[in-house]
Amino acid sequence: MPIDYNLLRVTIDLDAIRHNHRFLRSRGTALIPVIKSDAYGHGLIPVARALAECGADFFAVGTVDEAVRLRPKVEGTVFALLGPQSPEEAREAVERGIVPIAARHDQLIRLQEAADRAKHRPVVALKFDTGMARLGFGAEDAGRVLETLSRCPLLQPQWLFSHLATADAPDQADFVREQAARFQRIRDHFDAAWPDLRCSLVNSAGLLAFPDLAWDRQRPGIALYGANPFHGTELAHLGRDLRPAMRVQAPVLAVHPLAMGASISYGRTYVADRDKTVAIVGAGYADAYSRGLSNTGWMLLHGQRAKILGRVCMQMTAVDVTDIPGVAPGDPAVLLGSDGQASITPEDLSSWWGTIPYEIFCLLGMNPREYVASSETGEGVAKPENRVMPDR
Repeated sequence: MPIDYNLLRVTIDLDAIRHNHRFLRSRGTALIPVIKSDAYGHGLIPVARALAECGADFFAVGTVDEAVRLRPKVEGTVFALLGPQSPEEAREAVERGIVPIAARHDQLIRLQEAADRAKHRPVVALKFDTGMARLGFGAEDAGRVLETLSRCPLLQPQWLFSHLATADAPDQADFVREQAARFQRIRDHFDAAWPDLRCSLVNSAGLLAFPDLAWDRQRPGIALYGANPFHGTELAHLGRDLRPAMRVQAPVLAVHPLAMGASISYGRTYVADRDKTVAIVGAGYADAYSRGLSNTGWMLLHGQRAKILGRVCMQMTAVDVTDIPGVAPGDPAVLLGSDGQASITPEDLSSWWGTIPYEIFCLLGMNPREYVASSETGEGVAKPENRVMPDR
């Protein structure tokens, strides 16, 4: 369930997502925006509608259930990346015009049975594993897939998918090329029976760094939300025009002195080395703000960075505001995003957290959200009517 018992608030800048979509589209040929897992915590329906407004006509979600929720909200093609996991999901996909990704033979059989009952001829996508070693038919299994399809006459294979494992690692470019070569061989195997199969291989990093592997459609995910897949590498410039869309803040609950030699929070993991002033912020691990940020992370107050002192608690975190004058209860502390000229980027927060931007988006996005319309400078006005998540 979404977190609804707290003080932390998440603001999503839909114009930033539109900007990122336009930028990525300019680098590719045609996109299938990946908005699975509640649009990486940004909100499935609001994000899908924002993308549709700037021309998106294909969308990829995770489960059939997520696709069922999205299907009546947008025009165009909706893919369910995990495919049907039960006969009921196969029936839903067929009857609602969702394009399921089939990665196993039993999924094809279930879809054929659902198509027979519904008297439909559903479009399906075939997923092959070319090196990720998660889901997908094996590269050597193409002949058997053709045999299975021969027993599923109602199915219309129109898409061939695979997924890159190392596109965001510049030193692993050779493996990207290996995967692309396997993908080409698989495509060649289907050419006689299904010459019009459309292909999709690359993700955000692949789209930016390997334009020659674009195929028919590209599937950007993390870059849509403003995280640079090449942050910290020599290819970081490829994503420098991306704009983070998520901003997270929580209120200051109290401000008080902490004398030299005094400790703060559980376990006395921080002892003041001089007289300090601390602010207690209403955010903690119950709000999906990691306890791993204890004594390592930072927040923004009055446009300045404030160091986390001691352990992050369930709904409170202490920060050092000794050199930040005027902090008072009720002031907003920014956990992710900008405050004046200062910022905490997704890459900053994930590095302190010991994780990746994907995880912080998905976790922090479970909190109450509101949506803003921003200008190119990033300024925006919140829409109070969307304060409670409209897609949940």
